[in-house]
Amino acid sequence: MKKITRRLALTAVAFAALASAPSFAQEKVVLGVAIPAATHGFTGGIVFWANQAKKDLEKAHPGLQVIVKTASGAPEQANQLQDLQTVNKINALVIFPFESASLTKPVAQVKSKGVYVTVVDRGLTDTSAQDAYISGDNTAFGKIPGEYLVKAMGGKGNIVAMRGIATTLDNERMDAFNAAIKGSDIKLLDAKYANWNRDDAFKVMQDYLTRFKQIDAVWAADDDMAVGVLKAIDQAKRTDIKIVFGGAGAKGMIKTLMDGKDPRIQANVSYSPKFIYDAIKLTAEARLKGEKLPATYIIPSVLITKDNAKQFYFPDSPF
Repeated sequence: MKKITRRLALTAVAFAALASAPSFAQEKVVLGVAIPAATHGFTGGIVFWANQAKKDLEKAHPGLQVIVKTASGAPEQANQLQDLQTVNKINALVIFPFESASLTKPVAQVKSKGVYVTVVDRGLTDTSAQDAYISGDNTAFGKIPGEYLVKAMGGKGNIVAMRGIATTLDNERMDAFNAAIKGSDIKLLDAKYANWNRDDAFKVMQDYLTRFKQIDAVWAADDDMAVGVLKAIDQAKRTDIKIVFGGAGAKGMIKTLMDGKDPRIQANVSYSPKFIYDAIKLTAEARLKGEKLPATYIIPSVLITKDNAKQFYFPDSPF
């Protein structure tokens, strides 16, 4: 089956939709980008790719101004939205909401002023507050590791899992993972929240190692958590665990996969913060033409193995 990158897939689908829309080019596009601050690896990647998009797009399009704002919490992000609209006079917005519920009304207020709004990843509680929604595929993020582990383990064995934060996003991933291993002889011993945090994952894994004498694989469900998992396993000197499957394609894990440095790291699943770059690019180029994006686009997650890892390795990114 032919594999294409997420960026190419997104671009192809989105611009196919754009091709049939009427074009009323704007003379000047002022695009606001509102994102969480770099509080951990993934959001560090979000900030990196947002600023890279600003650099690339302003160079390519003289009629475009991109203003990037980072927030350490929902109240700060809400205030930034007001400033972007009243002070910077934006006519387009790409927002990665810090929280869904508390940002819905502030985003709706911006949209009511005629600003074109693209929401990324963390959806709003009222979709009428947005023009377009772009997200990673959370179902595939759980399904792909589940299917991989069933095959790699020969359909039998013991697994423990790490969950992120108690959100609908995490529920979707966990439900898809459970569905993927259903019908096999694989036993999921436990699945606890570790908050997408390596220190929390270290503590959860220590608990698993104490409680379970035979663990064949770990679904860490995030590369930051996988780091904590590996540290706990190494510290306990356990040799029964043959696979640790993380997720999201952090550069350290992808490099380990490429180099074959750790036999427990055999695969990954894409969910790169680079999707913010694609969202900004598609929104900016559409608005420069006076066009709209599809109402919803889910960026495919794909299995990453040693064979295709190179195309998911971004050494300059903090994630």
